[in-house]
Amino acid sequence: MPRKPKFPLSRPLFSEPVFNEGVPTPDPSQFQVTPNDEQFYTKEVQALLTKDVVSFPKASGNPGDVFSMATAWGPHGSDVVNAINAAKTITFQMIGDSGATATKTFGAMIKVADAVTNDFHTSSAANRPAFLYHLGDVVYNFGEWNYYYDQFYEPYRNYPAPIFAIPGNHDSFILPGTAAADDPLTTFMRQFCATDTVVTKEAGSLHRTSLMQPGVYFALDAPYVRIIGLFSNALEDPGVISSESGTAGAAAARKGAAKKSSAQRGKAAGTAKWPTVPDYQLDFLTAQLQNIKTSNYSGAVILTMHHPPFTYSPGTSNSGGGNHGGSPAMLAEIDAICEQVGVYPHAVISGHAHNYQRFTRSLNVGGKNYSVPFIICGDSGHNVTPIVSSSFGKTAPQPGDNVNVKYLDNSSVFPGTNLILNKHDQQNSGYLRVSVTSKQLTITFNPVSRTGAAVKPDTVTVDLVSHTAA
Repeated sequence: MPRKPKFPLSRPLFSEPVFNEGVPTPDPSQFQVTPNDEQFYTKEVQALLTKDVVSFPKASGNPGDVFSMATAWGPHGSDVVNAINAAKTITFQMIGDSGATATKTFGAMIKVADAVTNDFHTSSAANRPAFLYHLGDVVYNFGEWNYYYDQFYEPYRNYPAPIFAIPGNHDSFILPGTAAADDPLTTFMRQFCATDTVVTKEAGSLHRTSLMQPGVYFALDAPYVRIIGLFSNALEDPGVISSESGTAGAAAARKGAAKKSSAQRGKAAGTAKWPTVPDYQLDFLTAQLQNIKTSNYSGAVILTMHHPPFTYSPGTSNSGGGNHGGSPAMLAEIDAICEQVGVYPHAVISGHAHNYQRFTRSLNVGGKNYSVPFIICGDSGHNVTPIVSSSFGKTAPQPGDNVNVKYLDNSSVFPGTNLILNKHDQQNSGYLRVSVTSKQLTITFNPVSRTGAAVKPDTVTVDLVSHTAA
């Protein structure tokens, strides 16, 4: 039977992290606290979803600091690292948009959680995932603390490894009338960016302890891979990682403002489009990429954020054909910093759009031709929606695979880029399984079929030296 949440008066401080219940328990069949947020989707809130960004605290430490996977494992960290090095490969999983908003989607949420957990337990020692990485929207609809038990802790109660996370828009948007103590980002940080190893009130009677990530944006360092996670804020669309001072949010960066401190950048660039949003992440991304360059880092570099830079649209823009569009201004800022430093990630992975899409972006960086997978995995339990939607009785054209969608990429930082939609899945939920060796990065989308029928996974491999995807 599922365990009913209990909220004791005090919380113990653990000497080491706890990740699961030890003895597997049966799946729950229903919510303990049924979400009722649909009533709040008034015209007022719908309007706020297009303009209300949120501020956030600066991550602890210096912009170039990394958070070690071994630290999250506690006393067992060295054993985990030694096993990875002995196997000469690291494997981990990624999910996005996992929370369920209604009884009808509860089953899909549990199915994906079970698939991810079963994958861990049935893997050989050399291929066992070292952690799970969440791409945002852990809890729907508005990041309320009392939904974390049903939508996060209970589904992943038997997952015996760290779960890292960056927040999505549903983990950060502040519903009008929310008490300051219940701010969604505050609740998110209590689970993932704590200062002590504790069981939070959101976990109820379960035993998974909080993580101590440096902030809502952070760089995760593990053998063979570094994952740079950005917080793309609270709008439905687009993603926002800075105040976007100057025209189109990225002009200042293109003119060299990325070389300046955030204080200098704001003063030089002029009016900010999103004055509430600090520019911490521009300095952070610059410092992270600079460290990779100066240290001659040879591992895989993955950039993550919740909002995708691209989503498929049948038209001639990145406005989106489905429920969500792309984020060209956010991508322009990222591109500008990458160009300035001379380092580009081996892959860019996001969620938000509730389906699976895999693009390959071809671009020239410092005179070298790169091909970079841009992957969306936003269907890990919440819902699966069509990539393009029909309206007013008209059927929108459906995408094929391996089609050129260069019209979605209007980059002025990397002119002449090419963009191919290689694969998509708008029928099934799923998760990513990622493996990295000293030579290559392999990303596989594992579908979790709604019907139980077998569905073929989709895989892309990136050569780390040539920086090309196959």
